[in-house]
Amino acid sequence: MSAETVYFAGHGEGRIEAYLARPLGPGPYGGVVVIHHLPGYDEATKEITRRFAAGGYLAVCPNLYSREAAGASPDDAAATVRAAGGVPDERLVGDVAAAAAHLRGLPSSNGKVGVIGYCSGGRQAFLAACGLPLEAAVDCYGAYVAGTPPEGFPLAVRPLLDIADRLSCPLLGLFGAEDSHPSPEHTAELRRTLTGLGKVFEFHTYEDAGHAFFAVDRPSYRPKAAVDGWRRVFGWFDRYLSA
Repeated sequence: MSAETVYFAGHGEGRIEAYLARPLGPGPYGGVVVIHHLPGYDEATKEITRRFAAGGYLAVCPNLYSREAAGASPDDAAATVRAAGGVPDERLVGDVAAAAAHLRGLPSSNGKVGVIGYCSGGRQAFLAACGLPLEAAVDCYGAYVAGTPPEGFPLAVRPLLDIADRLSCPLLGLFGAEDSHPSPEHTAELRRTLTGLGKVFEFHTYEDAGHAFFAVDRPSYRPKAAVDGWRRVFGWFDRYLSA
């Protein structure tokens, strides 16, 4: 595989940085847009991007903070964007659209693209799947797809149940039973909504796991849940993104 920094036009006038990883073979390969978590475009997310390439996918992680904090450390960039209320939803969808187009334009692409996101990126993966024509989506413990942010919440986000009818592709959701954002009640509400709309989805909630159970560099890491979660993620993408 190879991995490198690339640049392409994002939403509006902006040019954004992204991390691209891909197998070296001729393909054809499916593509995955990796949406980073709130802490930003960091080494942990780049490692995830490389993991998809090692598993046989073209993968790209756009730096959603490119405009506000180009060249800043992930911590400083995240603080700057958090203080500004987060990434606007419209811009997020535009940047993911650009990332998906970049993947589809690679010579080894099979034309199929999915999206995955973690934490705030989980909500954004759902948002992108409601705004773009994609083949698969994975929401890893994304808060405020369902449920209303508390008063004083620092990010300008809103729940997304009112656009769930626009979900363009099958959705895999991976959650922790001990998480509060999203809580099991929130995921149950999302389940009811998607069932009522006749959408294709699959949810798994892990006992003894809270938020960020995939994060190997944090105390929240839960190996058993993460190992099973990765198995399900690759199974989902193999089902919907394979050539």
